[in-house]
Amino acid sequence: MRRALVLLALVLTACVPAGSSRDVLLRIVTDCLDTDAPRYCARCSWPQAGACDLQYPCTRTTEVWAQTQEFVAIRDIKMCGCARGFVHGLAMPRYPVTGSEDARRADGLWRFGWDAARGRIEDEREIALVVNPPSLRTQDQLHLHLVRLVPGARARIDGLRPARINRLDDAWFAAGQHAAERGLTDYGVIVVQALDRGWLVAAEARSPEAEFTLARCGG
Repeated sequence: MRRALVLLALVLTACVPAGSSRDVLLRIVTDCLDTDAPRYCARCSWPQAGACDLQYPCTRTTEVWAQTQEFVAIRDIKMCGCARGFVHGLAMPRYPVTGSEDARRADGLWRFGWDAARGRIEDEREIALVVNPPSLRTQDQLHLHLVRLVPGARARIDGLRPARINRLDDAWFAAGQHAAERGLTDYGVIVVQALDRGWLVAAEARSPEAEFTLARCGG
């Protein structure tokens, strides 16, 4: 009887929308990456496939694409229910970092995120790494969106006169300079590959995810 009640409680918990809390991503990097951790299935509300007895819907599971001791890349729930070929991932620190404004942000996240995206998007010219402005984010754990550019996005990014970098580790610094030049204090960041060499970095007051990328498979 007790086991039945526990299973019922877990099922009811699984019905809670994953986006109802601003700490979902932090809880994932804290509780859901090590499937061998004690009480994994009790602690992690978004378990990796096959790690727990219950069958969870796609939006309540964690799919790890790549990880190091410092960073992890996972599938975004926006991929759930989408056709093969649609890509939307998230690259995050494995420790608490509130957002792009946090001094604990790491330069190496950009290189890690690019490599993870390259494993899913064959043409690097289509890759975009995006951070939304602090005022527009829904999660208080720093995350890069690993997505594709929409047609025509490059011309609009060029119109922002983006900074050019030769090392992805310089993306945060370049974004800060570009934001200052544009008079922005609350801004998002987009990084794309330059067509000749290096990468282009632009700061944008609106959501770069919504403005320049194929963020959802429905449009």
